[in-house]
Amino acid sequence: MSTIKNVVLVHGAFADGSGWRGVYDNLTARGYRVTIVQNPLTSLEDDVAATTRVLDLQDGPAILVGHSWGGTVITEAGVHPKVAGLVYVSALAPDAGETTAQQYEGFAETPDFVIDVREDGYGFIKHDKFQAGFAADAGDADAAFLRDSQVPINMSVFSTAVKNAAWRDKPSWAVIATEDRAFDQAMLQHMAERIGAQVTNVSASHALFATQPGVVSDVIVTAAQSAAR
Repeated sequence: MSTIKNVVLVHGAFADGSGWRGVYDNLTARGYRVTIVQNPLTSLEDDVAATTRVLDLQDGPAILVGHSWGGTVITEAGVHPKVAGLVYVSALAPDAGETTAQQYEGFAETPDFVIDVREDGYGFIKHDKFQAGFAADAGDADAAFLRDSQVPINMSVFSTAVKNAAWRDKPSWAVIATEDRAFDQAMLQHMAERIGAQVTNVSASHALFATQPGVVSDVIVTAAQSAAR
């Protein structure tokens, strides 16, 4: 049986690649070659370009993983020929022609997840709401670090439609945080069901990419093994 040993990790809004450290350590210890994309969060096009640059570096097939906004990015970038499978980690999954903002329509609001949009159009999560809304299952010190290192996102990205939906042609998996306060739980389950993902639910906050590295890594390994068959 052929094997897939390359994994590419894509972070979401208000974060950077350092949140993937636990997943990186777990997977590299298991023999995987892991690369982490640093999204500029300036536009969908820029984030897709950053992801494509990393995919171009891979020496063979790869599993492409996205957290939160990173799900929109991997949906577009995942049409890359080296992508063998997709893993959505409490992540957005629009269809071709849809915007990220459309995914929220008809679902409950999330009062603990409050974005402060500045005059230049970039948004931060409000400091006093960050732990509750983003990282409720992180320790206070880790949540504070995530809060104070957050990367603002150009809010216009949410109204940019994706041109391609890689999940239509490639197998998908989803890890969903059941205590996510950034998305309505019904929204996450709906998106995962629509793309035909194999779903793993875990009791965690929106920051599960950082707080649940073991569960997330196990799903990535499952994806790598399944997509290689």
